[in-house]
Amino acid sequence: MPGVTALAVDLGGSHAGCAVVSDGAILARTTLPANSKGSLKDLLPSISEGLRRSLHIAGVEQRSCSAVVLGFPGVVNPREKRVLATNKKFDDATAVDLEQWCAREFSLTFLLENDARLALLGESAYGAAKGTEDAVMITLGSGIGAAAMMNGRLLQSKHGLAGMIGGHLPIALNGRLCSCGNRGCAETEGSTEFLEQVYREHSGSSNGTVQGFAELFHAADSGDHAAIAVLNHCIGAWSVLTVALIHAYDPEVIVFGGSVMNRASDILPRVQSYVDAHAWTPGRSVPLRPALFGSDAALLGAIPLIESIL
Repeated sequence: MPGVTALAVDLGGSHAGCAVVSDGAILARTTLPANSKGSLKDLLPSISEGLRRSLHIAGVEQRSCSAVVLGFPGVVNPREKRVLATNKKFDDATAVDLEQWCAREFSLTFLLENDARLALLGESAYGAAKGTEDAVMITLGSGIGAAAMMNGRLLQSKHGLAGMIGGHLPIALNGRLCSCGNRGCAETEGSTEFLEQVYREHSGSSNGTVQGFAELFHAADSGDHAAIAVLNHCIGAWSVLTVALIHAYDPEVIVFGGSVMNRASDILPRVQSYVDAHAWTPGRSVPLRPALFGSDAALLGAIPLIESIL
């Protein structure tokens, strides 16, 4: 499908990226503040305006776009184009008719996908997973996202969970309670949402805290022993999760995304060493790579998604 152009939305916990995208390129982008604890319905008018602003900046006419593609941070049903579960992110999304919103605002085809799955599509088509058919994506941030591709296609199950909830694989027996209701999920051991709890446990103080991984790395670089211990703990959690995903999906490559990858050179070699020592992949090693497009990957994933469906 040559010359595909689309409107793409990457909805995150604190922002929404609204872009005009074409084959491997973002022609224009507008970034909006978003609060995942708030209402998706209330945010939609701003998203509509952000997309129109991006069209204006790019000099692209709305009618020349093939579709509007929304990447959502939760469990979705792409076939029915609806959000199935949110886990405390835009909790009203399950009741919002997104296809109707798109028809009313843009008169275009609407496509819906999980944000990590869109990011994997983008990295597979243009980035760190290009040239592979079996790949896994792990996104590290406020939560931990995951996606799996097998034989060149996103893994898809009837109920929407397959390959997508890697952050909720349990890695700690009798671990802390997760927001999903399970205990010991990877998210509880190595995500921003639980970082304050992990830090306080390692520091032995109810007063000390860190607000995010950038601050944690800064504290560790400054010699803060608690920060160093927490960083080691998180890298260990990511390493265990990586081996679990390798054993589950047998990928050719694992791509890591999220803002934590600003320190990829400090993280990935250590995770790679653990993987090489503990993953049962006879005769080969699974390479770990940082996402080439970072936060742009999900936006770029709109094009291969359209090409696979329309």
